[in-house]
Amino acid sequence: MDVGQGDRLLVLAAHHDAVPGSPGANDNAASVAVLLTLLERWASREPTGIRVRLLFPACEELGYLGARVWVREHGVGGVAGVLSLELPGVGDSLAVWDAAAETPFLGTVRRAFEGFGLRADEGYHVVGRIPVFGSDHRAFADAGVPAYGLTAVPAHEVPALRQFIFRPLRTMFRGGGRRPKPFDTYHTAGDSGATLDGAALDRMVDALAAVVETLRR
Repeated sequence: MDVGQGDRLLVLAAHHDAVPGSPGANDNAASVAVLLTLLERWASREPTGIRVRLLFPACEELGYLGARVWVREHGVGGVAGVLSLELPGVGDSLAVWDAAAETPFLGTVRRAFEGFGLRADEGYHVVGRIPVFGSDHRAFADAGVPAYGLTAVPAHEVPALRQFIFRPLRTMFRGGGRRPKPFDTYHTAGDSGATLDGAALDRMVDALAAVVETLRR
């Protein structure tokens, strides 16, 4: 679904599948809700100078199969950048991940977040390529488009999260099996709506709106 007008295209993706046995509230129904909230916000006034494509792929948990099929069938012409939402509902800061190199689109995301009042390494964090976890943006990155994951994280957990995402097995072993938030419920039966923080979801909605506003200028 496209919203707005313009030659450049921003893709915002939120997969709607979950792993068996998990309610999938934070991974990834909350991300779908974030994009639907943006769609409702834009119902009365669409963005100008930029088109925003809201994409809801299936089969992300099977190697982001839905996104890969979509890219193969539709291509990436005109796409200025992609953000795929994961785990948006727990935490007071944002993490942009799989951002191994600086690009104009990443610079736009940084300016948008900082204009929104988020400070680098405090209100938002930029992380390079993650070796174990992936998401739908990688289908676009493989096609040569700047594309990143976007997640909410608790700021106080950032050091533990860096250890976990780059060395998950070692961290689990040394930490007695503890996984830092938001991974404590990731792919488990505990990923229920009761774990979600409304303030985190609102922050994600507003941050994405800021990216759209910055990109259209």
